[in-house]
Amino acid sequence: MYSPAAAVVAVLGACLCGAPVVVKARNPEPLNYRPIIGVLAQENLPDDLSARGNSYIAACYVKYVESAGARVVPIRINLPEEEYVRIFNSINGLLLPGGDVDIETSQFSRVSKIFYSLALKANDDGDHFPIWGTCQGFQQMSVLTANKNLLTLTNTKAVALPLTLSKGAKSSRLFQSFPEDVMQSLSEQNITSNFHSWSLSLQNFSRNAKLKRFYKILSINTDGKVDFISTMEAYRYPFYAVQWHPEKSPFEWVDKPGMVHLGSAVRASFYTASFFISEAMKNFHNFSSAAEEDKALIYNFSPDYKGQGAIFIQNYYFD
Repeated sequence: MYSPAAAVVAVLGACLCGAPVVVKARNPEPLNYRPIIGVLAQENLPDDLSARGNSYIAACYVKYVESAGARVVPIRINLPEEEYVRIFNSINGLLLPGGDVDIETSQFSRVSKIFYSLALKANDDGDHFPIWGTCQGFQQMSVLTANKNLLTLTNTKAVALPLTLSKGAKSSRLFQSFPEDVMQSLSEQNITSNFHSWSLSLQNFSRNAKLKRFYKILSINTDGKVDFISTMEAYRYPFYAVQWHPEKSPFEWVDKPGMVHLGSAVRASFYTASFFISEAMKNFHNFSSAAEEDKALIYNFSPDYKGQGAIFIQNYYFD
């Protein structure tokens, strides 16, 4: 391992002896510059009267991943577990999106648990596999870690908020490479979009030993009555979760309070996506062949335009 202190000693010794100085630079870790992210589908929304098939993925999550230099494989629900194992060994990271399903009894929850368990084992074995959870994905990750539902109702259905950053947030893996102006915008401007009714309260988090051991709090927010966790990362695993929606600012256009299109919000979105994909680049899973990879990619599907008044402006649907 390269040591700056050892290099200084070598230079001083060489100078005293009159020998030429040669200091070897540390070789960078190899990276996968063709990462593929699995995005988990979920049951169709009950009020989506034009839905096709039995599940969907909002196109904003696909665009979010692609904007940072990765490709997407849709992960359908209702598949046998062995198929999910095959997919896990073919992709380089998992995104659990926002939505509106039961995070204890849905197929979305069932499949999330399978991938979560596979990711825990892989990382324990030295196989770097990241998971990113947004909104419902955040909530799902908290339930999987705590092995119980600790969520609390909050008044956060359509509101933009600044993040109240924790003391160690700026040195966290997630935020440490963010430009200072982006961090300032996140902490001072109302640019994080919140569209959720359930939150992980700071009180419930603090009372649960499993959550406290597993996750580091990076930011909190409040609805005026309840303080809740808005950003967190796992201590030992490349698992990251945001209760807010970084993907909405650049890619969703419903005209509601809480929807923010400021340049600072779009920049924050880009840096969150870029960080997640930089984590996926440390993984080297791959499909068994180029043909299998091509067959699995989201490019084989076309999104439906739902209109600018819809919750999601475009959806991919799956049988």
